[in-house]
Amino acid sequence: MTTSPQEQASAQPQPQPQLSPPGGHPQRWLILGVLCLAVLTVVLDNTVLNVAIPSLTRELGASTSDIQWMINAYSLVQSGLLLTAGSAADRYGRKKMLAAGLALFGVGSLVAGLAGSTGQLIAARAGMGIGGALLMTTVLAVAIQIFTPEEQPKAIGIWAAVNSLGFATGPLLGGVMLDHFWWGAIFLINIPVALLALVAVLALVPESKNPQGDRPDLLGAVLSTIGMASLVYAIISGPEHGWVSARVLVTVAVAIVVLAAFAYWENRIPYPMLDMHFFRNRQFMGAVSGAVLIAFGMGGSLFLLTQHMQFVLGYEPLEAGLRTAPLALMIVALNFTGLAAKLSTRLGTPLAIGLGMTAMAAGLASIALVASGGYTGTLLGLVLIGAGAAIASPAMSHAIMSAIPREKAGVGGGINGTVAEFGTGLGVAVLGALLNWRFAAASLPAALAAAGSAGERARVLDAFSSGLETSLLVGALAVLLGGLVAGTLLRRAERGDGA
Repeated sequence: MTTSPQEQASAQPQPQPQLSPPGGHPQRWLILGVLCLAVLTVVLDNTVLNVAIPSLTRELGASTSDIQWMINAYSLVQSGLLLTAGSAADRYGRKKMLAAGLALFGVGSLVAGLAGSTGQLIAARAGMGIGGALLMTTVLAVAIQIFTPEEQPKAIGIWAAVNSLGFATGPLLGGVMLDHFWWGAIFLINIPVALLALVAVLALVPESKNPQGDRPDLLGAVLSTIGMASLVYAIISGPEHGWVSARVLVTVAVAIVVLAAFAYWENRIPYPMLDMHFFRNRQFMGAVSGAVLIAFGMGGSLFLLTQHMQFVLGYEPLEAGLRTAPLALMIVALNFTGLAAKLSTRLGTPLAIGLGMTAMAAGLASIALVASGGYTGTLLGLVLIGAGAAIASPAMSHAIMSAIPREKAGVGGGINGTVAEFGTGLGVAVLGALLNWRFAAASLPAALAAAGSAGERARVLDAFSSGLETSLLVGALAVLLGGLVAGTLLRRAERGDGA
């Protein structure tokens, strides 16, 4: 089969025409602030929602299933649409799609805040997921266009720090708001922020798009949306319904068949949404594999750690949130000061990613082995994880974006977001399942309630801590192996040992 010009370009990334002056866009740092405001809006909303679950249960009469769908409707829609949103941004204009994402997120927030039933709230959350997909793909794509290659690591580091800041402050903000307002306020507060960001985007962000004007890949968009949404739904459903249940197995089968059809289709059309030749690029594969395992270890381990802090160490939810803050603060400090970007530049991307992921693995192991003795071991682990993530995560995102031609930056942002969503969901599912297997009880609160004596309660907590230790060590091993694999592939890519 002959190789098309586009396939040749994607198999070996080539320099692309600058869409802004050689020194970068003159207002690039101000624009980055606008982009970060848009990202912060999305991240805060999703973390605040978890705090509001008791209020929603009480005031809307929401069942456990309703609550799960309020959370998962957003994740499913966003995960399924990330690649399609990135491709649309490249074709129709990244500024347009960013503005559309903000508008949809704002309208969805209004509907959610005024919802009078669980069904309305779930539908609004799904609509917000469409806006979130457009936002998360276009932000990185715009940053790649307006910053010089030398400045991109620092810019991406600041973007990563804002993500972490949102995750850290979301529960605190949610707690304060719910103390003074009703639950709908956590959604309505998004509206003025989204409006401010929308006005700033329209005024400041330059338009950019793929100059080749690729034809729309409608079938590819449908297949990728169905395939990714099915895969994420299977991961979400596994812990509740069982990994070998008919629901999960059928959904996994649908995901495999549809994603295989997607890959087959993309390989045979002249204008693919996702060029399969990217997967022959060692830099791309190294960055993607490392990013999946970072998200796997981080997402799964933090999910388990919050349970450990509340159920084993006895902290209230707000206290637990405050005590996990050092992780985010390390990421914010190292990236806002530019120290992580400077270290990454000095060491080179492969070594920086390897070092960062080794530090993260050491932090997870620290929590696993010494956290049962109190908060000191947990604090050490959180600091190590934060420092490692501050170095490795932005370097990984930059490596993914750099491996893809500039005109496909939107698709690159979609891949970056898809990898993070997939890795996080997989980490929560796998490490959570491992904990349940070792703990062998329906839930820790139920087991403690059934315990008839202090000695029996102590045995239950010991069993839970043992299962937690095993799960965290598996997460640490996954992150460490990810660092080795990613570093090796990226090193080979730099040496030119196959692209």
